[in-house]
Amino acid sequence: MPVFKKFIRYYRPYKALFYFDIFCALLLSAIDISLPQLLRYLTNGVFEVNPQGILKILLPLAGILLVMCLARFGCQYFITSWGHIMGARMESNMRQDLFEHYQRLSFTYYDRNNTGDLMSRLVSDLFDISELAHHGPENIFISVVKLLGSFLLLLFINVPMTLILAAVAFVMVLFSISQNKKMRAIFMDNRRKISGVNSSVQDSLAGIRVVKSFGNEALEQDKFERSNLQFLDSKVGSYKIMGTFRAGNSFFEGLLYLTVLLSGGFFIANGSLRVSDLAIYALYITIFINPIDVLVEFTEQFQKGYSGFKRFLEVIETEPDIVDSPDAVDLEDVKGTIEYKDVSFSYNDTEQVLNHIDLKISAGQTIALVGPSGGGKTTLCSLVPRFYDVTGGSVSIDGTDVRKIRLSSLRGSIGIVQQDVYLFSGSIRENIAYGRPDATDEEIMEAARKANIHDFIMDLEDGYDTYVGERGARLSGGQKQRISIARVFLKNPKILILDEATSALDNESERRIQASLDLLSRGRTTIVIAHRLSTIRNADEIIVIGDDGIIERGPHDALLNADGVYARYYNLQFEGLDEK
Repeated sequence: MPVFKKFIRYYRPYKALFYFDIFCALLLSAIDISLPQLLRYLTNGVFEVNPQGILKILLPLAGILLVMCLARFGCQYFITSWGHIMGARMESNMRQDLFEHYQRLSFTYYDRNNTGDLMSRLVSDLFDISELAHHGPENIFISVVKLLGSFLLLLFINVPMTLILAAVAFVMVLFSISQNKKMRAIFMDNRRKISGVNSSVQDSLAGIRVVKSFGNEALEQDKFERSNLQFLDSKVGSYKIMGTFRAGNSFFEGLLYLTVLLSGGFFIANGSLRVSDLAIYALYITIFINPIDVLVEFTEQFQKGYSGFKRFLEVIETEPDIVDSPDAVDLEDVKGTIEYKDVSFSYNDTEQVLNHIDLKISAGQTIALVGPSGGGKTTLCSLVPRFYDVTGGSVSIDGTDVRKIRLSSLRGSIGIVQQDVYLFSGSIRENIAYGRPDATDEEIMEAARKANIHDFIMDLEDGYDTYVGERGARLSGGQKQRISIARVFLKNPKILILDEATSALDNESERRIQASLDLLSRGRTTIVIAHRLSTIRNADEIIVIGDDGIIERGPHDALLNADGVYARYYNLQFEGLDEK
């Protein structure tokens, strides 16, 4: 019932459509079950009793039947067209809700889940939900009306015979319920297995350059084959259950005809049933069986839609780890002073990354973080924009705990340039404008000039409208990096985080990008993570982080003279040559 209530709320914006759809279903069902009754009345009440009056009623009868046919046409059109449109709109609403919830979920959620599985929930699962949303209430309503209507009208013809038919139908329902439980489990397994296929495809195609560089196409084919065969096994299991389900119901439908034949013959023999009424019974059996067929089809549809909606709810009901506190405020007149007070952090309460870190960065100051990979440098930076929350202590900006700052305001005050640049599929203009979507063309070009990429863009055939390809595949690493710097220039934040922004570039690209980064850092509080120590010699303070927290701190020259960990890193990198 809780799942049912959550599903129903998506009907609320379309109540008028839904109610009229049900009205059309009611009218359609009433017309279908009234036709055999009309035929019975004519057969027993007119054709036998008053044959001379047949010609007088033919035209009025034809008019009535024509009106019924036209009404049936209109109802069927509305159910098929606008009923599906309602389902499609509900699907669209669910997809929008799911995507918006994806945007709210924190990095922790994406650390645990595969993109291919999330895509499967967003696309294929919701299609079956749409079909269920449209056909579910309508099919149930039509089937119930036809079954009850047929049953009640048959009672007027012969009560014992109708009760015998009801007993066969009841056994048929029990069989369907038992098979339904098996189908629910197998269809949920289908969902999981197709998610595995999607995950395998997404993982392989996203890393296709790595696959080909290692010549591991055969390895990827084997991995995909395993997930594909697992899905096939699940589908085979579902088709076997469906086969039993459909064949069983077909058998019971045959029993209904057999019951009509045997019981009808018996009641005709003892004089309690007319021969003409047996023909009407046969017509009603067709009407009786049709909704049963619909319900059989609906059972499969329901299990697919139900399993899809359950997977939809698994995401929707996942509470984001990072949310605005009830008393959150906006950052105003940002200076950029950052302070870490006794900060500790661990992933999943097991992997301790930071231990009791105390650090204050004054407004406009540039500090550099140095240390071995895995020491917690990126994690330390990620705590400022609240990509993760501290497990101990606090991080504050201008004296305000970041957990008390509205996320949109907090992240709007921070610019991040990473080593792994992500460009969205689209034009160069769109990717730079991502820093401030309402920026003018002049502002976009000015940001590109500051990032030392404007001249390159203007030399391209399509200029700022040049398509960058998926993840910026048509551009070099240095070009992508400068576009990412341009969008941070456009954003114009007071706090800047540079996460190994030049470590993957050649010397020439590094020189140009470093000049852009130096310009970008002016007047901003800047945290630099760097492995190339030549890029941080001018930092106001260098922080050396190890497994036990902050090991050393101070300016470049002082740390060299101290001949400690930083000096050892520096000498190893430059082979003992002090480049000044």
